Amino acid sequence: MAVTDAHSTPAQPAGALTRLRAMLGRALGGSGEASVTKRLAGTVFIIRVVSAGLAYLSQILLARWMGGSDYGVYVYVWTWVLLLGSMMDFGISVSAQKLIPEYRTRGDHALLRGFLSGSRWMTLIVSSIVSLLLAGIVKLSSPWIEPGAVVPLYIGCLTLPAFVVANTQDGIARSHDWMRLGLMPQFVVRQSLIIGFTAGAFVLGFHLGAIAAMLASAAAVWIAMIGQMIVMNRRLRDTVEAGPKAYDFRGWLAVSLPILMVEGFYLLLSYTDVLLLQQFRSSEEVGVYFAVVKTLALVSFIHYAMSATTAHRFAQYHATGDRARLSAYVAHAIKWTFWPSLAATALLLAFGKPLLWLFGPQFVAGYDIMFIAAIGLVVRSAIGPVERLLNMLGHQHACALAYASAFVMNVVLCVLLIPRFGGQGAAAATSIALMSETVLLFWIVRRRLGLHVLAFGKRAS
Repeated sequence: MAVTDAHSTPAQPAGALTRLRAMLGRALGGSGEASVTKRLAGTVFIIRVVSAGLAYLSQILLARWMGGSDYGVYVYVWTWVLLLGSMMDFGISVSAQKLIPEYRTRGDHALLRGFLSGSRWMTLIVSSIVSLLLAGIVKLSSPWIEPGAVVPLYIGCLTLPAFVVANTQDGIARSHDWMRLGLMPQFVVRQSLIIGFTAGAFVLGFHLGAIAAMLASAAAVWIAMIGQMIVMNRRLRDTVEAGPKAYDFRGWLAVSLPILMVEGFYLLLSYTDVLLLQQFRSSEEVGVYFAVVKTLALVSFIHYAMSATTAHRFAQYHATGDRARLSAYVAHAIKWTFWPSLAATALLLAFGKPLLWLFGPQFVAGYDIMFIAAIGLVVRSAIGPVERLLNMLGHQHACALAYASAFVMNVVLCVLLIPRFGGQGAAAATSIALMSETVLLFWIVRRRLGLHVLAFGKRAS
């Protein structure tokens, strides 16, 4: 079965509106895998764009309400929450997209039911224990931590368990093609609550420092996660037949931990620049750099959208042994990652200065950093979501090695370049690391799977 849908050519559509409708019908219509993926990826992308708009608005408001120093502290702590929270599910959120399709294919409904409940309880309990340990580390390290960051770090520890469970539920929802349920609570509801809580505090005359902003963020994460859990439980009751549950914690971790290595190194690569910039430069400069990263986030959302909608299908086609469909589907996913990413990058660079000005006049100084950071993002998009492909097909160790190499390179380059060049050095280090990662992933897929995973050139070997 081909991944592309066949459509008859419309007979001379009259008018621009008819032509636009015909074009959208060709791009998004049909019931094949390609059309379903485009629609789901479009849903994910729209959610992420709306989320980006809300996040952008919240960052602009916080930057203006809090001042440079408090905003820099908030960015620093929230980056730690994003980094640790995305790793503390031990890879379960990604492995769910491999395990759930496999359980369905094999008809192993007891393990399926056990995973749907047990994975969430496991991540909640373990992340709560780890958060307590992290709070103890903050307490012991407080003499060496910036005074204004200590209490926000404690609040960050309180936020982590809810953040981790939300990630786990996101993976379960994606495996059922419930993209809105997986993403809306984290990326739209949560951002809306953060804006509402901080705006309310500002209007009521409270001092909106890093502590208040972190309290608002923590409350938003917990409320969004609990609401998502209630809706998900109702849907699962309607979708999964009731019956006995089997728990294979050892098996789940055997699949998840290597994936955690991949995700962990990816996240470290994503946040190393911000975290190391904080060590060498002022909080104000960190805030400017973070504004640049947020502005370019639209490019990453395209890659995220394709990854979110393709991973469980990679696992499904591999489980059924349909290599032809898998190969065609991979080529389709790469094409729909690279070209939209290239267009989005050009658009953001064209309007970069006015977008940065929204944060405040001083943030326009980061405009040149955008060009440096954009290089790595565009190069990385040229091979699409191949890290998901490797993870779903059992090559997560090789993928983790590629990410680890890129992460080490990023750390070394950041330490060398940030002290002298500041934000420009951080962006250059990250772009070089991303290009190195792209070359390594391309070579691994070519060697192990025999696929040419590039947006242009020969499609298969």
